[in-house]
Amino acid sequence: MNKEVQTKKYLYSFLITVIIFSTAIYISHYFNQKKLDEIRSIQDKIAIDILSSETQFSLLEESSCKDIGSGTLSSELGNLEDKLTYTTNQRGYNDPEVLTLKRYYALLEIKDYLLMNKISQKCKKTPLSIIYFYSNDGTCEDCEREGYVLTNLRETYPDLRVYSFDYNADLSAVKTLISINKVKNDLPAIFVKDKAYYGFQSIEDVEKAVPELLVLKAQIEASSTTKTATTTKK
Repeated sequence: MNKEVQTKKYLYSFLITVIIFSTAIYISHYFNQKKLDEIRSIQDKIAIDILSSETQFSLLEESSCKDIGSGTLSSELGNLEDKLTYTTNQRGYNDPEVLTLKRYYALLEIKDYLLMNKISQKCKKTPLSIIYFYSNDGTCEDCEREGYVLTNLRETYPDLRVYSFDYNADLSAVKTLISINKVKNDLPAIFVKDKAYYGFQSIEDVEKAVPELLVLKAQIEASSTTKTATTTKK
């Protein structure tokens, strides 16, 4: 009798263990699948955004200068970069799909950079752009901080284009860009107006390197003061 009870106890314990283990596996699989579905959704959105941007390039090349305002020149690359950063954080820097997306994004950035320079020459507009080189191999301690600085500037000045490239990217176009501008492997590095700046650059440092930003800053502050005064009168 005791032996039978003991056997039942072992059997129940085994069944409970199997149920708990199976439930844990199911829950883990469910959330992993949900995360993968979310990442695939983001990847699809990135692909659509890239196609949209490429179509926009073709339209802008055919447009006259009077049809191209500052709003038209404002970049959607920032939103694309945010989505790519999220996907990278979810899957890791060395994930094959992430690396493919990063290569595609880098080519899109270079294409945008060339188009903006062409439009600037055609329409006699001064391009507001910064080329930023970073590394994810763990040797660049200040790259993450520099990234935050440039993100802040991009959000403050919507017309500012920030092109970010992995210095060690296995992409011939990026290597050519580095070679043409003679950028050394001393990261972080930013390239502004045919001049390279090495090491961490603060917001103030970057604003000094791009004088047009100081003009925009004064305009923004003046506009803010005017709005405040108008609101106070009401």
